[in-house]
Amino acid sequence: MTANVLRHWGRSALTTLGVSVGVTTVVALFALTGGLQESAGDLAHLGRADLGVFQAGLADLTASSLPRSTPSVIAHQPGVADTSPVQILSGAVTAEPAMLAFGAEASSFLARRLVMDSGHRATGEAVMVGSGAAQILHVGAGQTLSVSGLSLPIAGIYSSGVPLEDSGVVVPLALSRRLSGRPEGLSMVAVSIAPGYREARVKAEIERAVPGTTAIGAPGELERVDTNSRIIHEAAVIVALLALVLGAVVVLNTMALAVVERRSEFGILAAVGWSPLQIARLLLGESLLLGLLGAGAGMGLGVAAAELVVHALGVGVFVSPQITAWVLLRGLLVGLALSVLGALFSVWRVQRAGPLNALGRA
Repeated sequence: MTANVLRHWGRSALTTLGVSVGVTTVVALFALTGGLQESAGDLAHLGRADLGVFQAGLADLTASSLPRSTPSVIAHQPGVADTSPVQILSGAVTAEPAMLAFGAEASSFLARRLVMDSGHRATGEAVMVGSGAAQILHVGAGQTLSVSGLSLPIAGIYSSGVPLEDSGVVVPLALSRRLSGRPEGLSMVAVSIAPGYREARVKAEIERAVPGTTAIGAPGELERVDTNSRIIHEAAVIVALLALVLGAVVVLNTMALAVVERRSEFGILAAVGWSPLQIARLLLGESLLLGLLGAGAGMGLGVAAAELVVHALGVGVFVSPQITAWVLLRGLLVGLALSVLGALFSVWRVQRAGPLNALGRA
């Protein structure tokens, strides 16, 4: 079996390429969509909050705008232990426009839950930089950072345990409101739920008390409220299907040529006593071997492609491709499915061509 694969190396390479195209696309797209969904989920859990409350009906949660009175209304709802108003600024960090800045009050639970790696908590118009952002910006406590053209002192470097938050900057809420041009507005309200209360009940109470808002807890809820997340996921599925069709076409065409080229070989095998089932097993084994090779190459290329796309688009600051076991398993299943499809097609073509029966009768 291996000898046949190596002897017909050109055809084997084409089959492997067809499989790898499908696998690469599936792995890359699902890794990217997973990373985007995780980042959006982090936005709802800034400060390790249980819920994030946003303006309803938006395609982009970072564009949310809530009245200044929203936190006090939410704080009086059953099951709400604490609230933290947050103003999100995009494009404010001059050195890295893709980085997000989070405006929060020094007394809020979002600021209190930050663990200071170096320096101290900010007072006045100073900023705190996340550990991930500090590595990207190459800054430390005691230096300065340009935010919307203002040179602000860096009070300290923090870790929060939330990747998106650690890749951003925390600024005083009053300053962020001034820089955003919305002195009376907020982007979101982070909510901490009191012990003994169910998340679903608290969400319902908040959305009832503050019409026009949506409360997000579990990451799976994002596609319900975030149009961008839903569109990205649907687009990824469509592109993956197209890539699978392309990969299947390449594999089937290559297998069709292989049957024509190997007709005499199959005839000889039939003449020496090979049954159709044995030839089918031979084709399946060769196809599975090529499928595994293509899947392996595709998974590696998919991981590399996902990383390349993230950095090429300049969103590597807050989006990391999610290379999970499930993503890789889906890639492997795609490779095996394409190889089995190719083997079944080859067997069908051999049976249809009839060299086995003809030589068997002879």
